[in-house]
Amino acid sequence: MTAVLDCKEKLKSVFDGASPRQKHLPLAPTKEAGAEERSRRDKREFSNESPAKRVSFEAWRLCRRAKTAVFMTAVLAIFALSGCAKSADAEITKSAVKMDTVVTITVYSGGDTEDIDAAFAEIDRISSLVDVNTPGSDTERLSQLAGREWLEVSEETAELLALSQKYYELSGGLFDVTAQPLVKLWNINGGGYFPTDEERREAVALVGGDELLLDGNRAFLTREGMGVTLGAAAKGYIADKVKELLIERGVTSAVINLGGNVLLIGSKPDGSPFRVGIQDPLGQSGSIIRYIDSSDEALVSSGVYERYFTHEGKRYHHILDPFTGSPSESGVSGVTVICQSSADADALSTVCLLLGREKGLELIEALPGTEAVFVSDDGTVTASSGAVNRIYR
Repeated sequence: MTAVLDCKEKLKSVFDGASPRQKHLPLAPTKEAGAEERSRRDKREFSNESPAKRVSFEAWRLCRRAKTAVFMTAVLAIFALSGCAKSADAEITKSAVKMDTVVTITVYSGGDTEDIDAAFAEIDRISSLVDVNTPGSDTERLSQLAGREWLEVSEETAELLALSQKYYELSGGLFDVTAQPLVKLWNINGGGYFPTDEERREAVALVGGDELLLDGNRAFLTREGMGVTLGAAAKGYIADKVKELLIERGVTSAVINLGGNVLLIGSKPDGSPFRVGIQDPLGQSGSIIRYIDSSDEALVSSGVYERYFTHEGKRYHHILDPFTGSPSESGVSGVTVICQSSADADALSTVCLLLGREKGLELIEALPGTEAVFVSDDGTVTASSGAVNRIYR
């Protein structure tokens, strides 16, 4: 987050000095508090759609299979080697379904199966704290106590909430972890539900990052019915924690792949970079639109292809615009962000998809040590200045 804070003044030019809720869309209301803000949300216009109904979701069921938006080519073969002795060159791979996706960790140097098992245990530990769908998690309890009580949360949840709020400000309110009422309404992960205009209005009225209050390890949502979902940054944050753990245990070369969140420890044992394939968001699962060579970086993709359902022949994906109450229509189908922190890359990939190519590129260019690759709805590939010479077919 240091890079984000250090360049805050530079970022003002990206959004023309506007307040957080004015920075990108004419639909965004001014940054006002309390009832006046909620009134503006309630009055927002929505397009006329057919009545709420259950929808067909055959396409979604196909997409529901855990798959990776960014994945390693030729280096993530799924197999494991027996034995626990530390080795300088023994390649060990293990996979498991966690956080509703396939998680694969491959250690190339300095580690063993016990290290990977410890990494999986760390994933389980943190996800049990931050996953709103896990009974008793911090985020579930925070949502249950909305409008009534402050909640003391774990250090991990507090860090994630603080990081999310920084990106809320940076994105002009587009990255909003209080969008849980919208997530529940659309129910993308459960097969999909097409809401009425009124249902969307009611859900949007319960969304507002300004009403998530933080005080150290304490958090509070100001109104009943509000909720928090950390899914847009949680995998990236957890990947960073896994990398820290593996390095502490002596791992010097590894690939951590949390279902589209790829985080590299070092390079290959021979010193060469890893070759990473960027998913074509408009193609079949596993199809590659560009490659990039990378070492010791995070590469995280967000795309409209990851989870979706179809309604009356139109696809509705899981990346929701908190202002319109509907899936984003920014003209961008996929974004891959490259930087040192997987948590930052995770949040920024969502932010950039919501902002669209032009504003997203402006933001990326203002952030030191951060690059991105955008795939527009028409298939056009656009890379930031530091990535344009790194990607290849």
